[in-house]
Amino acid sequence: MRAHSLPRSALLMVVVSLMPVSCWYYSFSGATIPSHLSTIAIPLAEDNSISTVNGLDERITTLLVDRFVGQTRLSLEPVAQEADAVLTVSIDAYQNQPTSVAGNERATRNRVSLTLNVLYVDATRNEEILARTFSSFEEYDPLNPSDEEEAAIAALEKIADDVFTAATSNW
Repeated sequence: MRAHSLPRSALLMVVVSLMPVSCWYYSFSGATIPSHLSTIAIPLAEDNSISTVNGLDERITTLLVDRFVGQTRLSLEPVAQEADAVLTVSIDAYQNQPTSVAGNERATRNRVSLTLNVLYVDATRNEEILARTFSSFEEYDPLNPSDEEEAAIAALEKIADDVFTAATSNW
């Protein structure tokens, strides 16, 4: 004799109703944002480095805005005091050093290294979400002067990815 069972749709409804209500938001990018956050302010990064490459502050700010606004449900709030979350960044170190030297003691490869300090705050709850230093580097051919800027931008892109991952998976 066959035992009576609930139809699949009824079973599914029971399972769904037993699931706890979540206060998290998950996007297909893997980013998790608490549901009470809907806006983020990302002020222009402060450049405390001695970089010869112009515009690193604008570049990292744009990269972070692209990630946080483009890959989450957060919208950009231009006024930090009115945002649910605030992400501040400072570029604290920029180094450009040879990594490979030829027989004539001339550099054949250089390395650009960047170090940034990041503070991410939940302003609605006055809680620090992330406070961390991020670093990255990229090598380039010193015989082509424009390669230094490209290397610096590539290092910033890695850092932007690392900041986004750390900030959205730390919940």
